[in-house]
Amino acid sequence: MRIALFVPCYIDAFFPEVGIATLEVLEKLGCSVEYPSDQTCCGQPMANSGCQEDAAATESHFVDCFADFDTVVGPSASCVHHIRCHLDAIEQTQQVQKVRARTRELVEFLHDDLKITTFPWAAFPFRVGLHNSCTALRGLGHARPSERVREPEFSKTKDLLQTVDRLELVEVDRPDECCGFGGSFCVTDEAVSAKMGFDRVRDFHRHGAEYIASADMSCLLHMKGVIDRLKLPLQVIHVAQILNGSSR
Repeated sequence: MRIALFVPCYIDAFFPEVGIATLEVLEKLGCSVEYPSDQTCCGQPMANSGCQEDAAATESHFVDCFADFDTVVGPSASCVHHIRCHLDAIEQTQQVQKVRARTRELVEFLHDDLKITTFPWAAFPFRVGLHNSCTALRGLGHARPSERVREPEFSKTKDLLQTVDRLELVEVDRPDECCGFGGSFCVTDEAVSAKMGFDRVRDFHRHGAEYIASADMSCLLHMKGVIDRLKLPLQVIHVAQILNGSSR
């Protein structure tokens, strides 16, 4: 299996340590990983803002970068969801459909494809609150949304984190509530976005979390801004960093 590492543009620009952690986790698990250096953006920002035609060039370039790989793995549920479900500003050739079908988000790749049940090198002696992004929850099926009350409860991210030595998961009042980021929503509807972020962060703080962990760094970026504004003793961390053995 030839695995290509997809590092979303915002992670590359602001959180390169998350891309590095993703690579190192995969390599520790015995995967052979390559990084196509010409990759840029998947096109999600333009498409989400209603500028679908403007996303075509980046979508086409994404396909060109990853067409030769068996599997594409990226540490961002929102970007992977765009590729799998909304990469439609370009003609749906056989090559495009192949890349879309073979693109996997890190948590689902570890949980569903590799079926990893232990990370023996990882220990994280902190109280951690898990934030499932809206896209991870309802787009990729990381966990059971709370409104589906008759379905069995599950959480793929929680399954992975529970294998980490000394990590204590903290339950909150509203486990699948939106953080308020929503891409350009946090700009066009600033007041609503900020209030949602304040509510979300305070839920974690009220229950004694020391870290907020997520598979979406974009949500964590938004909540970190709230944490800094409120001056709360909370930190944010990507799931990949915990599984890679981060001790901070």
